[in-house]
Amino acid sequence: MISYFAMYFLLMIFALSYQQDYVFSNDSKNSQNLGGWIVVGILFTVIIGLRDYVGGDWNNYLAHFNVINYYTFDEVLRRSDPGYYSLNWLFYDWGYEIYAVNLICGGLFTIGLIILARQQPNPWLAFSVAIPYLIVVVAMGYTRQAVAIGFVFWAIAALNKEQFKRFLILVALAATFHKSAVLMIGLGLFLQGKGKFVRFLAVAALGFGIWSAFLAEHQQSLWRNYVEANMQSQGAFIRVAMNFLPGLLFLKFRKEWLRDFKDYTFWRIIALGSIASIFVVGLAPTAIDRVSLYFTPIQIVVFARLPFLLRNKLPLQTTTWAILLYYLLVLFVWLNYATHARYWLPYNNYLFS
Repeated sequence: MISYFAMYFLLMIFALSYQQDYVFSNDSKNSQNLGGWIVVGILFTVIIGLRDYVGGDWNNYLAHFNVINYYTFDEVLRRSDPGYYSLNWLFYDWGYEIYAVNLICGGLFTIGLIILARQQPNPWLAFSVAIPYLIVVVAMGYTRQAVAIGFVFWAIAALNKEQFKRFLILVALAATFHKSAVLMIGLGLFLQGKGKFVRFLAVAALGFGIWSAFLAEHQQSLWRNYVEANMQSQGAFIRVAMNFLPGLLFLKFRKEWLRDFKDYTFWRIIALGSIASIFVVGLAPTAIDRVSLYFTPIQIVVFARLPFLLRNKLPLQTTTWAILLYYLLVLFVWLNYATHARYWLPYNNYLFS
């Protein structure tokens, strides 16, 4: 348990010491700290990627890895989530263990998180907010969807810079690791500026292509397993509620957001989706739980910007402290009281096994 708190306290120090002189979507200041970001990126890639028997789905992923050699590469490419299973097939064929796959996946997730975090007023605060749930629970538990979320982080950052083609490519890559990421393709419609009809055609074409390639053959089983069967996901309400709070804060401070940031329309859609999820999570807990994972960037962005939005009412450090203590409480409660936390405890790493 100490390992998880140690990584959080390290980022707390960085977040509290960061000077929030802010220019939106301008990495000029953050580029001065590039060395620090590289070190943190490598550190968290190792923590996530070389974890040893940590995470609730560890044995399931290990089983997938151990049977992947029975497939030809063509068969692997025809499976759902071919990006993830291709990595398994290649590393097994090259004589590596599952740790190599996890290391690549951990690196892809961390890169996406850092790229999105560095666009925020306090990038270290943005990264800190991600630790209790997105890093500890998701990245160390749901390997495939964690990579998809990492690509979605990167895609959102591209959209913030009006890089529409890059956004489409990154969402397509996300869908090769977890097919549910296809849902995010529609967010490309909310990019500001001209060419909306062309963007609509591009989003529709790519969305249909991804659906046909990855989902068409599985749509009946997905509906049956996630909706009709009403699969239960323990803690789904709490996880959805974690997006609900920043969604409310976004609407509360929407005037300040419109004043200071140019991406109001995009985050309004995420905020409304986060708020709506809490009212429908009881209908299909597992389905809503998994979809709401793609709304988690709202936690990173809203809380990283909140000290800046409230700068005329509260000192930056006061708001920053409040956010960090809130997420410290989240980490403490999850590690001590979550039903499946035992699969994360104690933290073990391949380097020290």
